[in-house]
This record gives sequence, C-alpha cells and structure tokens, in this order.
Amino acid sequence: MTAELPRVQEQAGKTIVAASLGNMFECFDLIIYGTMAGTIARLFFPATNDTSSLLLFLGTFGVTFFVRPLGAVYLGNLGDKIGRREVMSLSLLLMTAGMLIVALAPSYASAGVLAPIAVVAGRVLQGFSAGGEFGSATALLAEHDPRRRGYVASWQTATQGFALGLASAFGALLTWGLSPDQFETWGWRVPFLFGAALGPIGIYIRRAVLESSEFSEPTEAKQPALEMFRSEKMRVLVASGLIVLATITIWMAVFMPTYATKQFQMEPATAFVGTVVTGLVIFLLSPVIGALSDFIGRTATMTIGTVAALVLAYPAFAVVKQSPTLGTLVTVQGLRGLVIALYFAPLPALMAEIFPARMRTSGLALSYNLGVAIFGGSTPFVLTGLSSISGDPLSPSYYVMFGALVSGAAIWVVRVRFALR
Repeated sequence: MTAELPRVQEQAGKTIVAASLGNMFECFDLIIYGTMAGTIARLFFPATNDTSSLLLFLGTFGVTFFVRPLGAVYLGNLGDKIGRREVMSLSLLLMTAGMLIVALAPSYASAGVLAPIAVVAGRVLQGFSAGGEFGSATALLAEHDPRRRGYVASWQTATQGFALGLASAFGALLTWGLSPDQFETWGWRVPFLFGAALGPIGIYIRRAVLESSEFSEPTEAKQPALEMFRSEKMRVLVASGLIVLATITIWMAVFMPTYATKQFQMEPATAFVGTVVTGLVIFLLSPVIGALSDFIGRTATMTIGTVAALVLAYPAFAVVKQSPTLGTLVTVQGLRGLVIALYFAPLPALMAEIFPARMRTSGLALSYNLGVAIFGGSTPFVLTGLSSISGDPLSPSYYVMFGALVSGAAIWVVRVRFALR
C-alpha cells in the first residue's frame, strides 16, 4: 500500500499537468487575442474611426465563442464515447492550427478582404476546438481523485490565471520594448507564434497520461449528448448559470488593459501590469481555495465569491477612475483576482458533480461553452457599448453585478435541486 502511494501521486501530477496544459494553451490564445484588440482591430478590421474599428473587431471576436457550443456537442459526445484523453489531444491539435493561422495572417493593407477572412477562419477553428477542451480536461481531473476533487479540478482555474498573467506579461514587455511601428508590424505576432510552438509539446504530454478510471468502455451505440438533451436539460441550464459570473469577471480582467487605456487614459504597459497581477493571484490562490472547498463545500466557498463580486464591483471601477495610477490598478486587480479565485476555483469540481459520469464530458462541455458563448464572448462588446452609450466609465460594474445575481441564483438551485454542497 505504501509503495503504491508514490506512483499514485506521480500519476496525479502527470494528469494535472496534461489536463491543465491544454486549458492554459486555450486561455492564452483567447486572452492574447483579447489583449491585442486595438492593434488587431486596426490591422484587420479598418473603419472610419478607432471606436468603430474596435467594435467591429469585438463583434467578430464573439464569433469564436458562438462556435464553441458546436464544438462542445461534437467533441463532448466524442469524449464520452472514446475517452477524455483522446479528445484532449484532438482539441489541442486544432487549437494549434487556429493560432498559427492568426499568427501568419497578412494585414488588410496587404491582402484586402482576405485578411479578416483568414483571421475569422482561425478564430472559428480555435472556438470549435475550445468547445471540447474544458469538458474533457475537467472530467479527467475531476474523476482522478474524488476525495480531492476540489483541489485537483481547481487547476483548471489556476492555469487560466497563469495564462492571463503570461499573456498580459507579453503585452507589457512588447509594449515597453518595441516602438509602436515595430509592435504593429510584427511584435503582436510573437505571442501567437510562441503559443503555436507549445502545441506539439502539449499533445505529446497528453498522449502519455492514463484514461479516467470512471470512464467506461466505449460503445458505438452510446449517444450521451443526445441522452443529455432528452432528459437532463435542467442540469445544463443550471451549470450554464454557474458560469455567468466566472466568465464575466475573467473577461473583464482580459479587456481591462484596453478599457483602462481608452477610458482612464492610462499607459498601455501600466494597464497590462495590473492584469498580470490578477493572473498571478488567481494562479497562486486557486489550488488553495479548491482544497478549501473540499472541506467546507463548493457552494459555501462560491457564495463568498459571489457576494464579494456583487459588493465590490462598483467601488473597484470608481477607485481606478479617481486615481488611475499603477499602484491603484495593481491593488484593484489583485483584489479582483482574489474574488475570481473564490468563485471560480471550486466551480469545475461542482460542475463535474452535477453530471453523471456517463455524460459528464458532454454536460461539462455544453454548459460551460453555452455560458461562455453568451456572456464571455459578449463581455468586451457589452463593456464598450455600455460606456459609449451611457457615457459613464463605471457602467461595466453593473454587468458584473448582473452576473453575480444570476450565478447566485444558480448556486441556490444546486443546493436545493441537486443537494450538492
């Protein structure tokens, strides 16, 4: 028994690295695309003014998210049929291809309308592949050690934080180190090429891990996604509601450099530093909070995060508006990272517990991507639109409050309907 423990721990480490690596890769790709919003908008979606160009870019940005449910249905169903590990490798391969297309796409000035078409094609491919990533990777993590499900599955959140910090660090370093012309000519492509180079390494690592112990032998007759649509709509609806606050707050952090630069006249490099702090806090605290949820319960931990998000949303924006300095932004963004970790870290484990093993990948993939498609893909667009229409730079805080109310209601249903704590 004692001799088995090191092997079990070693396998746990391999599983966490393999499953989380793809999640980090996916998030890095999405986040770097979001943080480069202003540059990509000018290069590929030219319009009469910067605001119109940015809104056009953000509308196209949402296409990535709306493709995700399609990938969720197909790849999620495949994960329940042939295994979580196989789908994890396939999704990472497709992600790498999508990122490479964007990295090598010619600008509108040199290729005309073919330039935005190439970018959109790369984003559609990325969105489809991302649709199956969260479901398969989270199912594998959550099923690895049910006794420590909160801790093990929280690495999905931790690696999103790491990706957020890494992408923002790229933005800060490139902004500091390159002239505006260099950045616009080739500098923005560097993070995409970096991500594409990591893809083959991730695929190799994923091929080496063991399949989930709760995954049953595949059968051609099994159609878990269809079964879920027929009999488990409530589980999908509730799990999607849980995603709302998580995706709004994460994408609020992603879009903050662009927003702070335009609304609060902050230096771009300074704005990126604040988001690096957010990512670092999420990365460091998520495993701790995930482990805490194994003891006090997922819903109790997430309720604390929900209340904090509701109460602190408006003051956070007000403080940055009043004092748009590096110190203020770092403090506010660090606090935002804590709130995100409190809510988001226990979420993957709770979502996995909502769905039975036979349809877990399908359920996780569809519910997660429905929530992200509706509220994540639209977040930057809504934030820009709210501030433009209302003229109030603090208006995005209302969207965070809305997300807290929706997800708070979903937590209540989880406790009452599914008796999960």
